[in-house]
Amino acid sequence: QSQLVESGGGVVQPGGSLRLSCAGSGLDLKDYAIGWFREVVPGKGRERISCISESGDVANYVDSVKGRFTVSRNNAENTVWLHMNGLKPEDTGVYFCAGHFLAGLCAGAGNKWYSDMALLEVWGQGAQVTVSA
Repeated sequence: QSQLVESGGGVVQPGGSLRLSCAGSGLDLKDYAIGWFREVVPGKGRERISCISESGDVANYVDSVKGRFTVSRNNAENTVWLHMNGLKPEDTGVYFCAGHFLAGLCAGAGNKWYSDMALLEVWGQGAQVTVSA
């Protein structure tokens, strides 16, 4: 079964750091652009956080995480990471990685990358991140 497997969530104090991992199982991540999304309220939709191209050469971020979060990948290890520093309580939520097959770059013009989440064919199971004192 082809799927994305996430790990690395947890509870951290404000200002702390976490690293989320997204590993391919039964699929080759080098063929996927990968996006990261956050669901703050269950069932109320997901917001975009970041995405990275198939090659890893191009990364995009929403303004609220720029300078604090970094997305990276190692296709030889079949893994994508989201490094989160300077965490704030408003970063709390369930984080999902998702893959877009043979996308090349993150899909969407300008800052509209993955506004259409239907483009992403495979999703991870989600990882809870809680930022609290």
